[in-house]
Formats: sequence, structure tokens, C-alpha cells
Amino acid sequence: MSKKRVLYITQEMSPYTALTEISGILNQLAPHIYNKGLEVRVLMPRYGVINERRHRLHEVVRLSGMNIIVDDDDFPLIIKVASLPGSRMQVYFLDNEEFFKRKFIFNDEEEQAYEDNVDRMVFFCKGVMETVKKFGWAPDIIHCHGWMTSLVPMYHKKLYKSDPIFQDAAMIYSAYQSSYGQTFSSDTFFAKAKINDLQDKDLEAYHQGDTITLHEGAIAHSDGIIIGSETLASSVQASIDDANKPTLNHDNEEFLAQYLEFYNSFLEE
Repeated sequence: MSKKRVLYITQEMSPYTALTEISGILNQLAPHIYNKGLEVRVLMPRYGVINERRHRLHEVVRLSGMNIIVDDDDFPLIIKVASLPGSRMQVYFLDNEEFFKRKFIFNDEEEQAYEDNVDRMVFFCKGVMETVKKFGWAPDIIHCHGWMTSLVPMYHKKLYKSDPIFQDAAMIYSAYQSSYGQTFSSDTFFAKAKINDLQDKDLEAYHQGDTITLHEGAIAHSDGIIIGSETLASSVQASIDDANKPTLNHDNEEFLAQYLEFYNSFLEE
């Protein structure tokens, strides 16, 4: 019997970044699941703050060379890879000079959000789907972490679900304490996020009035939810409650065993 496959899509991971609690969770979770006998791959952005020499990143030429279209503009996608220290597990980095080669990650030196964060999110979310297709590696579970991955569940359900690579994958989204979508204008978000043949109605879960609600949109298009922070915004918690989907509360003490059990509930269906 072939090994089950878990794909992690994350905006961050230690030791490459140390932004929020997500970085530490992924650093423990991904190798734990790998060591339990599942196949694991991790995809994250290659921010400019990541030291390629120190972390031994190198380009995967056979995967690089794609162009990702964002708002009618083409952006080259470069794929790099490194082995997670202390593990044989590989982490893949999606790189683009225009979007990621900068001194800071989401905010500039004056702590103002980058104006192109929507473009960067769309590039990353579409880029990971196309990269996994190019892998030819069909995941059984896709687990997304962080607001920057929040379009992946919708792209999966609306654009990629009939693709043989993705058709059997269960989508899990970890919701964290973040309201980053509120920095986006609704007009810009809708214009950028509607890749391929998507329509406004496909994005309706991602906004309430003029406010962009990234977590709520991801929750609406996921099969299972993990509450990754001790507290969530009330609107996010309400969306989880209303969704009536399998849900797990992150437990700092026992989360590794609990996450594996949660995965198994989907793998055994």
C-alpha cells in the first residue's frame, strides 16, 4: 500500500522565518508527520530575508521556468529546495524577484503593509497549485497555514478539483489570529484574485461589505478546520461555528498526536 501524502502550504516556517506561531508549529509538525511514515512536502515563499547559503537552498531547474499570471501580467516562478535541518524532509520555496526579494516580509521599514501584498498572495497561491501539478505528486491532504495561503482552498474547489492531481485531496485550513485582509481594498482584491475564469460570486465568502475576510473565505472552501491560535477574531470563530465542519482546537501540549489523528479521520473516509 502506497504511503499517504500530506502537502503543507505555509506562509512561514522555522528556521527560515520567525514571524508568528505558525513558524514554530510547522517546524515541529511537518517532520513529525514525515517520521510517522507519511510522505510530506512543504511549500512556502522564498522571502529575501531567507539566507540561501546558510540554509543551503538550490534551484530545482526542472520545476522552474513557469510564468504565473496575476492581473494580466506574467511573473516568472523559480522553485528552490532545501532539506529541513535535522530531517530528510524537503522544503520547497517559491521565488520571484519582484515579489519576494526585499528586506522585509509583509510590511515595509515603516511598518506599512506593502501595496502589492494582494498580488504576492495571488502569485503564491496560484504558484503552489501549478507547482504541485508539475511535481505530478497527488496529495491526500492539503493543509494551509496563514492568511497568505487563504485563496488555496477556493482555487482547489473552483479550479483544480477535477484535476487528477487534486481530485482526491482533503483540504484543511488552520485559522490564526490575524486580520491582514482588512488592509486590502475590495476592488483590488476582486480584480487580482479572479484568476482564470473565476467570477465575483466565487469570491463572495471572502468579503463582508467592504471588508476582505480571508480566513472566512478559506473556511468556507475547506473540508476541515484547525483553530491554530488561542483566540480568534469573533467573525472568524463565528464562521467556523456556522460551517459545521470537522474542527480541531490546537493544543500546545498534545498537538502533534492530535493533528495526526485529525488527518487520519480524512484518510480513512
